[in-house]
Amino acid sequence: MNRRTFLAVSGATTVGVVAGCLGNNSNATAANEFDYELYSTPSGVDVPLAPVDDVYEWYKNDEARFADARGRSQYDEMRIEGAVFSPAKAAGDIDDDPVEEWSKDTRIVTYCACPHHLSSQRAASLIDAGYEHTYAIDEGLRGWRDRGYPLEGSNVDAEWKLYEIDGTTDSEYAGQMVALNQIDANRSEVAPIQDDGSYTLQLHFAGSTDSQFRVEAPDYTVEGTLEELTNGTVSG
Repeated sequence: MNRRTFLAVSGATTVGVVAGCLGNNSNATAANEFDYELYSTPSGVDVPLAPVDDVYEWYKNDEARFADARGRSQYDEMRIEGAVFSPAKAAGDIDDDPVEEWSKDTRIVTYCACPHHLSSQRAASLIDAGYEHTYAIDEGLRGWRDRGYPLEGSNVDAEWKLYEIDGTTDSEYAGQMVALNQIDANRSEVAPIQDDGSYTLQLHFAGSTDSQFRVEAPDYTVEGTLEELTNGTVSG
């Protein structure tokens, strides 16, 4: 990843950047600089990963719109207040994506919980579609939630836990993605395969460990309960 410095414009300047499609907030903060990383997605698009605290400044000042890149179940249960459902391809397609109605000058922030694999995929597709002012939250939804920033959904107050599924595949697939999907719900996460063929899927989940999931690697598919998949190393 490359460390860069980005100028987060605000106030009157921001209106020009986001083409006035957001509320013109006269109380916008003064311009400030922050560091962000460029994350290179498997598709080859460099996506800027914006720090969650700086993204919250955009949120407070109505200087960005938010797109949830996860599955529908995850979006319904807990999401950033005001965010739209606009999943990455790995999390499922939708017929009517609300982002398609937004101006190409809109500042868009995507997010997921893994912390930025699905969100960077969604951001990359939006950048390819001409939405040049698109970012992914570096720390993901967990970073937003941990800071007490505004959330909404049917299960916001649940006891959310972080589960990690370790796996391995052939090193020839390094750089490709492994997907995790809940079998009886639209819940998805992805993770990249490392140079040695290993990967770690992270799942932020409030359900039972008896819930059934499917791990899809480039060369195999494994199904099991969350308890089974987190007990040992998944392989083909």
